[in-house]
Amino acid sequence: MTLLDSASSSAGASVDASRVDTVYRPGGPVDVTSTLRPLQRGSGDPAYKVVGSVVWLALRTPTGPASVAIRQADGTIPVSAWGDGAAWAVEHAPELLGRGDDWDGFDVCGHAFLAAARHKQPGLRLLRTNTVVAMLVPAIMEQKVTSRQAWGAWRYLLRRYGTAAPGPAPDGLIVPPTADEWARIPSWEWHKAGIEPGRSATVMRAVRVAPALERTLTLGRGGSVVSARLQSIPGIGKWTAAETAQRSHGDPDSPSVGDFHVPALVGWALTGGPVDDDGMLELLEPWRGHRERVVRLIGGSGFRKPAFGPRLTIQDHRGH
Repeated sequence: MTLLDSASSSAGASVDASRVDTVYRPGGPVDVTSTLRPLQRGSGDPAYKVVGSVVWLALRTPTGPASVAIRQADGTIPVSAWGDGAAWAVEHAPELLGRGDDWDGFDVCGHAFLAAARHKQPGLRLLRTNTVVAMLVPAIMEQKVTSRQAWGAWRYLLRRYGTAAPGPAPDGLIVPPTADEWARIPSWEWHKAGIEPGRSATVMRAVRVAPALERTLTLGRGGSVVSARLQSIPGIGKWTAAETAQRSHGDPDSPSVGDFHVPALVGWALTGGPVDDDGMLELLEPWRGHRERVVRLIGGSGFRKPAFGPRLTIQDHRGH
């Protein structure tokens, strides 16, 4: 029995004053695990846990912290949330699970690999968190370092400065800091986390303009205007803007230009050989408007590019 199964999960039910429930009926296939996977920052992410058949998220919402339990059911997705942000989390759960992600107009263009990948993943949707700073801060941490380094820093800082998730959440589930709380983390703690001054300074610049960043959500599902707004902050480039908008806005056309792995993955999947950023964009051009959908389909297909070539050097700045 999972934590969620131990309590009532019917729409509108409540086991305590802070709990809010709903049942999302998407009207089509939605794979909860693959749709929410971009939110997971490594297998030990304190803000993302899987217990049995339930995905647990610790969210920092505009109205406060929330624990969210999401379960896959036959044709429906029960969602329960606890904490001051519970009502907000439940209200926005359908968008989190891909409502509004319109695949109309997406055509595999006769490409056999993509046709098979789409057939294999009918429930893949692009999520939209409706929280910009919460997606931007970890993206900044991931700039120009290995995932292992970035995820280690994320774990360290959440455990030091996050908030224990409310409600009957799994042990160790932690809500990330608010923008103000990120801003108050001292420089030596960023150093202990392995985040050098360049990245921590970028986080500081971003959280100082948090309200303006959140207002970009009114501009729709991303695009060039949102990207330009994000990149107006020194230290944020195309890659960070794309990694953020993919999650916060549900941008379907923001491939991660500048990524160490993505261009080669796209190249090998679509042509059988590696390409650079320009080559990736050229390959993805027939799917303009849906380019991130193509990348997600490739990533979720199980395809792996050949494992050879130089690896990104792990640099530890904590001893400097």
